[in-house]
Amino acid sequence: MARRPTIKDIARQAGVSESAVSFALNDRPGVSQDTRARIRSVAEELGWQPNIAARALSGERSGAVGLVLARPAHTLGVESFFLQLVAGIQEVLAAQRTALLFQVVDDLDAECALYRRWWAERRVDGVLVVDPRTDDPRPRLLDGLGLPAVTVGAPGGPGPALLSSVWADDAGAMARILDHLHALGHRRITHVAGLPGLAHTARRIASLRAEADRRGLTEAEVSSITTDYSDAQGAEATRRVLRGPLPPTALVYDNDVMAVAGLAVAAEAGIAVPGRLSVVAWDDSALCRVTHPRLTALVRDTAGFGRLAAEELLAVLAGGPPRARQGEQPRLEPRESTAPPTAAY
Repeated sequence: MARRPTIKDIARQAGVSESAVSFALNDRPGVSQDTRARIRSVAEELGWQPNIAARALSGERSGAVGLVLARPAHTLGVESFFLQLVAGIQEVLAAQRTALLFQVVDDLDAECALYRRWWAERRVDGVLVVDPRTDDPRPRLLDGLGLPAVTVGAPGGPGPALLSSVWADDAGAMARILDHLHALGHRRITHVAGLPGLAHTARRIASLRAEADRRGLTEAEVSSITTDYSDAQGAEATRRVLRGPLPPTALVYDNDVMAVAGLAVAAEAGIAVPGRLSVVAWDDSALCRVTHPRLTALVRDTAGFGRLAAEELLAVLAGGPPRARQGEQPRLEPRESTAPPTAAY
């Protein structure tokens, strides 16, 4: 393998001292503009890149930010949300020549341990914290470590915030879905939710209950079931509620994968969609648009949400104060999977 070019190589080819090269490449005074330009031209010609590990040991930035996901690994390959989120994050970071260090772990304890190791090894300059919990130890841990962070999906609460956050209006989104279904005449609605313990799952369930109460619907008519977001658990939850004594006339799924799985279960059982059952997906995707019937879905700019999160983390790294920023409001896209319920069902 070819040897990596060093500062010594640049100095030799540019005809300057190693200290002059260091000044030029680190934007420090001590060399003229012409010399600085010549040194940078030689560095680019040789393909020189800074040694991130050495910079971290010297107390400089690592040039990377971290993202840890503590979710069942089998649920990640089928869900489009995180792929779009990471795409948006990467778009902003790449423009700033900042790397994204991504890791999947088994649970929250492993995630916290990883943050401690990254901080001790100076592997990252900051982290993006996803899947906020209802009782979350991570903000206090990261604040105590002094590791800059932005939580993705956690609105700021009362009092001073430990960390910056970007958040989406889950309550407003659920209200739009209930408005649509209620206007069609649905009174028996089941929400097939995601992982219990996640803050956004709790917000969606609470919003569903509040919207149901506002319309005079009981818990027997409108309810939520938690799952792991997978197609398998989405299908199982669908079978369970459709076999009940008072099956719902509408199902709301917390992601596109579970909604498509629920559509397949209904087809197997001979239940027409939308004739006897209406289906809504929380996340729109190509899956929702190529199924038959096409799925009514909540359209939101997930990549844009990722860009917002990355921009906020860069602002924190530049010395900005903690703050909460709201993402773009989602909208409901009615398609062929929702219609008024039949009187016989």
